Amino acid sequence: MKFKVLFISLLLIQQLMSQSYKQIHNDAILVDTHNDILMKIVDNGVSIENDLKGKTHTDLNRWKEGGLDVQIFSVFCDGTKINPFAYANQQIDSLDAVVKRNPNKIVKVSNSSELKRAVKRGQIVTMFGIEGGHMIENKLDNLEVFYNRGARYMTLTWNNSTDWATSAFDETLNENLTHKGLTDFGKQVVAKMNQLGVIVDISHVGLQTFWDVINTTTKPIMASHSSVYELCNHQRNLNDDQIKAIAKNGGVIQVNFHPGFIDPVFDKREEAFFLKHNEEKEKLIKEGMDEWYAMDNLYHKYSDEMRAIRPPLSMLIKHIEYIINLVGIDYVGLGSDFDGIQVTPLELDDVACYPLITKALVEKGYSKRDIKKILGENFLRVLKANESN
Repeated sequence: MKFKVLFISLLLIQQLMSQSYKQIHNDAILVDTHNDILMKIVDNGVSIENDLKGKTHTDLNRWKEGGLDVQIFSVFCDGTKINPFAYANQQIDSLDAVVKRNPNKIVKVSNSSELKRAVKRGQIVTMFGIEGGHMIENKLDNLEVFYNRGARYMTLTWNNSTDWATSAFDETLNENLTHKGLTDFGKQVVAKMNQLGVIVDISHVGLQTFWDVINTTTKPIMASHSSVYELCNHQRNLNDDQIKAIAKNGGVIQVNFHPGFIDPVFDKREEAFFLKHNEEKEKLIKEGMDEWYAMDNLYHKYSDEMRAIRPPLSMLIKHIEYIINLVGIDYVGLGSDFDGIQVTPLELDDVACYPLITKALVEKGYSKRDIKKILGENFLRVLKANESN
């Protein structure tokens, strides 16, 4: 009898917990500041109006299922792309076409006030960021073109440096750099972004570039998709001094879901995976497939092997909690990198799984108010602060 009462009590607690986290999730404005599906729309012709489960992390129906309110798309190309400004505009065109075809489901907005009104109407709200300053092709006029088309952040570098800013990859691994940090023109870029209302995104930038930004910007900055160096010592992650500086600046760190940025042993396991399948990978590349897509192909083909090396959701939560414990609840959010990463933590298979993050935060004891800050309000504060002159 006692066992039966205990069992029923535990069942009731679980039901209440489930109702609690789902209600908090639904009440929050959920913002993800980094999704790369535009790249796949342009490169592979995928349509996010279709059911893409098992093919991508993202489609319109799964966004709704996951309770997403605001998606900041990444406009991305690497440093080898010829005419990157034109390619970026092609991706923006693809976003505009999606919005035009689905006016009742998704809407593009230009500021925080429009954003909140659209969320109340139940539409998925979209903005976009430029992932890599090389896409302005060293022209401030091109930055203004991006702003006028809707860009509300720009990542100053990708892994490749620009003529005016150095990346974390190059500052760490490239011994032939001619300079480190922001040049005079780089500081002009930051000033122009501040003037326009384009958030300065320091994900991917090198340490010297980071500190030059801190000493140059007049507005709160953002890391759109970065995690914690102390927990996973990858050059893409942020050390304690950087995290404290972002908090002091009033900015926000949007934690990246990529296993290689949250799990310190993932890279070695992934290396062993590709060593095992190297012959197949090289064959795909020789047949004309881009290396990134060849890797993606193998991840999908051998998904059971990958499942064995993917980190648990709890590792992502550790990065969120680390930032909270270091600088407070007001400086952390979510920048998944869905469809820019091929592998995700266990449980977070796609954009339909966002509620599991809320569930984990509820189980950790965070209040509704604090969870709403993590899920979106911290980013919205930074967005609004960049709009004011």
